[in-house]
Amino acid sequence: MKAEISWLDDPQTFRVNQLPAHSDHRGYATVAEALAKRSSLVQSLDGSWEFSFAKDPQHRPVGFYETDYDRSDFDQLTVPGHIELAGYGQIQYINTTYPWEGKYYRRPAYSMGADRPEKGMFSTDPENTVGAYVKHFTLDTALQNKRVSIEFDGVEQAMYLWLNGQFVGYAEDSFSRSEFDLTPYLQAGDNVLAVEVFKHSTAAYLEDQDMFRFSGIFRSVRLVAKPALHVEDMTIRAGVDDDFVTGDLRVNLKLSAVDKLVGAVNVSLLNDTGEAIWTTENEAAATLDLSATINHVHLWNHHDPYLYQLQVELRDATGELVEVVPYQVGFRRFEMKNKVMELNGQRLILNGVNRHEWDAHRGRAVTQADMDYDQQIFKENHINAVRTCHYPDQDEWYHLCDRNGIYMMAENNLESHGTWQKMGAVEPSYNVPGSLPQWQLAVLDRAKSNYEMFKNHPAVLIWSLGNESYAGDDIAAMDKYYHDVDPTRLTHYEGVCRNRDYADRISDMESMMYDHPDAIEEYLKNDPAKPFVNCEYMHDMGNSLGGMNSYTDLIDKYPMYQGGFIWDYIDQALWVKDEVTGQPVLRYGGDFDDRHANYEFSGDGLLFADRTPKPALQEVDYYYGQHD
Repeated sequence: MKAEISWLDDPQTFRVNQLPAHSDHRGYATVAEALAKRSSLVQSLDGSWEFSFAKDPQHRPVGFYETDYDRSDFDQLTVPGHIELAGYGQIQYINTTYPWEGKYYRRPAYSMGADRPEKGMFSTDPENTVGAYVKHFTLDTALQNKRVSIEFDGVEQAMYLWLNGQFVGYAEDSFSRSEFDLTPYLQAGDNVLAVEVFKHSTAAYLEDQDMFRFSGIFRSVRLVAKPALHVEDMTIRAGVDDDFVTGDLRVNLKLSAVDKLVGAVNVSLLNDTGEAIWTTENEAAATLDLSATINHVHLWNHHDPYLYQLQVELRDATGELVEVVPYQVGFRRFEMKNKVMELNGQRLILNGVNRHEWDAHRGRAVTQADMDYDQQIFKENHINAVRTCHYPDQDEWYHLCDRNGIYMMAENNLESHGTWQKMGAVEPSYNVPGSLPQWQLAVLDRAKSNYEMFKNHPAVLIWSLGNESYAGDDIAAMDKYYHDVDPTRLTHYEGVCRNRDYADRISDMESMMYDHPDAIEEYLKNDPAKPFVNCEYMHDMGNSLGGMNSYTDLIDKYPMYQGGFIWDYIDQALWVKDEVTGQPVLRYGGDFDDRHANYEFSGDGLLFADRTPKPALQEVDYYYGQHD
């Protein structure tokens, strides 16, 4: 297959030769590796890559992926990282509009009619910057003579992949993992991996989040070896009976093999002291459905985030251990009961924040230290919930929320704000995805990636369909998808308030942004159909967050008021060296000669961008502490 630049213009082409989305489990060669969380089956490709920047598709280095291409003039760029923060292109902060507005007249493909594909919109865009990346690698010994895939945790916004001059695949969806099989293209010794990243494609219409607009490989990249017998996917359902005493464990495993599915599968459930409380052994098969009853189960919740560990061990036909897959498990029941959301039989109260991934030096390429610090801030200030606004986060964040008992509203990578709201007015004449059939598969794919990756995390209580994208048949199809594949969780979507025709088909909860407390109370007083959640409220910009008690007081008056998520957790600003003083300063939107921009609107967090708490955090600590 040949790579086609026209894919950038086509909303119906969003994944080419990608492996199917699956659970975020990790395989290890031995039990000792699993205990140490260091897998010899994984080879990191993070670090220095060869790099060339082009201002538009017409000036990109065509054929740079060929093994004999002269790349002597290429620079070096660190992965993970943003192209713009390495000194290329334009740093720009925008809230709702699109980067090209005011420069080029554009409408999303097919939004003006089925005969309007808008060919060439991005493939010939004079401001669609391109990054050409090249990485040489030799397979580690443990990966040799095995099937090998490559995982990209985040690439913004459209990427083409080659290995040793051979085209491998194409991906969009900047914040979901993209995985490709490299096995047919690998060679002994040196391998030449090439990635071409375009800043814009039709995906840009679906990724209009309130944030700095970056591009590049901004999350980690790794090679992953699959042993002769391998766990491709696992689905874990850990529920509890009506008396909240007896656990119901159900595990579905999907296995693959180099040749025949021959061998043994040993599955155990360990408590937090490492004692096996259930174990079973089965012959290897393409699909295994296992179940167990766990007596006197220890339930998971915010105050007591107790985790068991499921451990899967695969042995080949000779009995040799070939793969160990551990996964932490939390038993809980989340449900809607009498129009109130309950966790383990208790009313759920969300003391939440919205959290963009952000680091003042690295942008959205956040570090482990950033995430650990944020979890500590949550604990210290009675924050028990987080909305991953407005995209899936790094995988490790979900594991941290599991371990620390942070309830998650896991949001899909979707926002098309600029297609339905103009100058503050609701005007959805060219809204996407809307009810356009040409856009539905793309957003369903994003929903599937979100579900498959994070389906086993006890912290995830609610699937969020996205943010501020109006409402239509396509988002209704996403809602149906989540309910079909996962009856253990509920769905959220605020944008249906803009199109009430879909109120009975989208979202299990009434969700509003910045609604006045009096309006919320009026809703709650009239026997509403759904409980109420503030998906965004209190907008912490400047000297704000006053009157927070007007919202938290509703918790004691109305069981169907279930709290919300403050906008937002951390400022988006970047450290730069001041031209006059020579001192480091934090700069916000508009400070980078970016026009258009939404200026200091990027600064509405409870923390400054360097993670220094603002005074408003004291208010949060006090009022959230009353209902923790």
